[in-house]
Amino acid sequence: MRKIIENKQFDEERALYFSKGCDIRNCTFAGPADGESALKESRDIVLTDCSFSLRYPVWHVKEFKMKNCKMDEYTRAAIWYAQHGLIEDCELNGIKAVRECHDIRLEKCRVNSPEFGWKSSDIVLEDTKIDSEYIFLDSKNVSLNNVKMSGKYSFQYMEKLSITDSYLDTKDAFWHSKDVTVQNSVVKGEYLAWFSDGLTLINCEIIGTQPLCYCSNLKLINCTMVDTDLAFEYSDVQADVKGHIISIKNPKSGKITADSVGEVIRENPVMECSGEVCLRNSI
Repeated sequence: MRKIIENKQFDEERALYFSKGCDIRNCTFAGPADGESALKESRDIVLTDCSFSLRYPVWHVKEFKMKNCKMDEYTRAAIWYAQHGLIEDCELNGIKAVRECHDIRLEKCRVNSPEFGWKSSDIVLEDTKIDSEYIFLDSKNVSLNNVKMSGKYSFQYMEKLSITDSYLDTKDAFWHSKDVTVQNSVVKGEYLAWFSDGLTLINCEIIGTQPLCYCSNLKLINCTMVDTDLAFEYSDVQADVKGHIISIKNPKSGKITADSVGEVIRENPVMECSGEVCLRNSI
């Protein structure tokens, strides 16, 4: 028999600590006591239409659901060390909202949280808007579908990331990442994916200066590149680019095919650079 908790306010320390089998509805976690860790170590809980303005509410929680809940900017580090959660139609605004979590799915959410998703695994974002600097640092097995994301220094030191039908407005994205696939998406930002290994971009629009340098096992399939100069420096690359590239510099190996290239720069390489650049009309 599940326990129903509704229409209540909680502000004390560990207010609902180790709750089990609870449906928590229309409750407020805020108040003068300013207590932390309201739901720490809870199991099998469902939160509906709740609001949060206290720190660390969902720590070490397993088997949980949140729907139509709001966490304001004072809800710092809201969801840490949690497992097996569904977060739907929620608003997350505090810094470091998700960290060291496993098997968490966000659907139709609005997120404004610097340092979101660090050191986590098996995370899914779908139909979600997120603003975050350093999003998903050092995480693995992450999937984004129909996500609008903005923020600098995204997806660094990640492993096994899949992104589809999304818009990324970012900078220094995918640095030192491994096994990343991006499809049918716009990727806008400076210094894209330096030092990445196994990045594949399919049907993508790439925007910004000095992209895709120092990469290993880089693939571009049916992509376009806008305002991209000094691209592919010291990269191992196989690329099929529709349209124009402003300039390419010292590709290490592989082959880059484009409709037109403003300039191919081969000067002062610090390593052997034998990458080919081919124009489609001349093949």
